[in-house]
Amino acid sequence: MTYCVGIQLDRGIVFMSDTRTNSGVDNISTFRKMHSFEVPGDRSITLMTAGNLATTQALISLLQERSKHPSDRSPDILQCESMFQVARLVGGTLKEVISNHADEGQRADATFNATIILGGQVKGGAPRLFMIYPEGNFIEAGEDTPFFQIGETKYGRPIIIRAYERQMSFEEAMKLLLVSFDSTIKANLSVALPLDWHIYEADSLANGRMGRVDRDDPYFETISNGWGVALREAFGNLPPFVLPA
Repeated sequence: MTYCVGIQLDRGIVFMSDTRTNSGVDNISTFRKMHSFEVPGDRSITLMTAGNLATTQALISLLQERSKHPSDRSPDILQCESMFQVARLVGGTLKEVISNHADEGQRADATFNATIILGGQVKGGAPRLFMIYPEGNFIEAGEDTPFFQIGETKYGRPIIIRAYERQMSFEEAMKLLLVSFDSTIKANLSVALPLDWHIYEADSLANGRMGRVDRDDPYFETISNGWGVALREAFGNLPPFVLPA
């Protein structure tokens, strides 16, 4: 399984993804699910992938190859004139990959499905965040829905909904996402560290700070332990339930 989150702030966009893939409890591997494309001064684009690993790797490879070879530069993720065009390109390429991999029939199509979080900025436009579906269509984040999750979303969603503020700093957003991932990791064995992250600063038009939270990361351990203690204290401070007589 997978857990990836893209969250939109006034200051930019924060991306975070886990790295675990599994085909049963005895076949667990680590693969990067976050990929970035950059032309400094012109664009920064980040994709996070969830779903069939062969499909997502083929998608990223196609996008990379078409941005390198002159004969294949139409369409090219590095030449799209807006993030909307980038979303259309990625959606169309994803649909193409699934169609090429899948046998006929709905069941076979579902086997090769994948979902994408796409975000970034192209010169002349604002930072934008999209979620792209296997069919190639997509939706865009806005005021009412300022973040997207893909993969194992249910365990980490409540904390984001309760604590998110669009005006928060990058540091606060990172802390929020780490709590969200900690809740997911503790509830589901198919999501695990290391975690990859990327902070894109609005109007920088270049990849921002990136990093990886490894299994022995001391700050993540502090967050995990502290969040558990804080929850128990908050629970203890709630008024007691009074049983009816």
